[in-house]
Amino acid sequence: MRDYLEDVFVAGKPCDCDVVVECQAGDPTPLEVKLTNQSKGTVGPFALTVIPYQDYQNGVHNNDLGNAVTSIGSNTFYIDAVKSTEDCVCSGALLFLYAGDYYLNIKFHDDNSNRELPLSWFCLPSVHVRAMDPIQHAKF
Repeated sequence: MRDYLEDVFVAGKPCDCDVVVECQAGDPTPLEVKLTNQSKGTVGPFALTVIPYQDYQNGVHNNDLGNAVTSIGSNTFYIDAVKSTEDCVCSGALLFLYAGDYYLNIKFHDDNSNRELPLSWFCLPSVHVRAMDPIQHAKF
């Protein structure tokens, strides 16, 4: 059993690495990450960072998206503590300025080596988001 459960929602739709979530390029896209602590003790403080990238399907990831994707607010969420069996919700939004396929790499980080954060918390699955061109996405 893992030490946590994660629920990731993009544009209000649950998603994981096997599901492509579609959104509208040019419109703010809500993002929510809910973490449930299943370990026996409290974990934290730590931070969760959302890093958008493009995958060219040849092993090359483009992390330098320039102005193609921007965070509305911060892309890093600071979490003081999550008690055993409780959860924490991090909410934000992304703005995809151009149509295309993007991925969200969601990572935990902890700067204090004196604390023990379960290793399983450091790797959440990537989320696949397809930003659609508003003209092509319109229904006639």
